[in-house]
Amino acid sequence: MKALGWLAVAPFVGILVGTAFVNRVEPLILGMPFVLAWIVGWVVVGAGLTAIVYLFDPANATSEAGGEGGER
Repeated sequence: MKALGWLAVAPFVGILVGTAFVNRVEPLILGMPFVLAWIVGWVVVGAGLTAIVYLFDPANATSEAGGEGGER
């Protein structure tokens, strides 16, 4: 679970730290300044990484007893 925890931190670091390094207008990507495209990209990647963390989290495993979700 530790690796998945670090995977969940990646969007935070990408937006917070990465923005300082890509803070420029040119090139335009889909009509957006590069820094805005960077932030939008990290939001999309962050949603995907959150889904991966959710899928591989053992607390979300279904029990074989027939109920939805595991015992907590």
